Amino acid sequence: MIRSICGLFVLMVLALWSMPALLFAEDTVCIQCHGGQEGRLAAPVAEWRTSIHAENGISCHDCHGGDPTDFAMAMSPERGFIGVPEYTAVPDFCGRCHVGVAAEYKAGAHGKAIENGGAQCVICHGNHAVQRASLDLINEESCTRCHTYDRAAMIKLSLSETDTMISSVDHDLERLYRLGFAVDEMKGSLFNQRNRFHSIFHEVDVERVREETTGVQGELGKIVKEVASIDSTLGQRKLWGSVVIGLFILAGV
Repeated sequence: MIRSICGLFVLMVLALWSMPALLFAEDTVCIQCHGGQEGRLAAPVAEWRTSIHAENGISCHDCHGGDPTDFAMAMSPERGFIGVPEYTAVPDFCGRCHVGVAAEYKAGAHGKAIENGGAQCVICHGNHAVQRASLDLINEESCTRCHTYDRAAMIKLSLSETDTMISSVDHDLERLYRLGFAVDEMKGSLFNQRNRFHSIFHEVDVERVREETTGVQGELGKIVKEVASIDSTLGQRKLWGSVVIGLFILAGV
């Protein structure tokens, strides 16, 4: 009987652990209220559901503040509601979470021109339908809304090789993890370099991007060497394993 109860408890914990963060976010009064509206008031919810924020359980109150459990106080300044920021305040608004990116942005051409209408976060990333950061966000259609694409194209070219390298290293670490190797330290290093990489573009300075991508590639190269060393050890184990099996077969014959 006790075993059955313990087993049921474990299953319940596992079920809750595996539930997407989105299900919990959907319980907020913000989603319930705006989700039942029409037109302009409903649009943020529909857009948010397609976003990287929703995928990671980041909901309305995480950005706009307020009380997500109380209909009456959801938009109360007393509960921390800050609403929609002014155009020039958007970088600080987003920078509460994206600290490194905000710092790089402010040091770059876009950030320095924000008082004169320079592009800020939502101009390129959108406000509610925020997508996963990728080089696809740097494209001629988006950039030419404000200026020519030439400089952005050179920056994207400099970033492409590093982006491919990050994906390759990530794939190798997942492979080693599935084989039972301890890769936490290497994953931590990759995480840091990926964040550094995602910050680089925001200065929109071609030479600076080239310099920084070289640095990121150097750090990624260290991980690549560690992976190669582990793969070499794996190869030797397989070789000696084959030799031992061969000897057993010969002994049996």
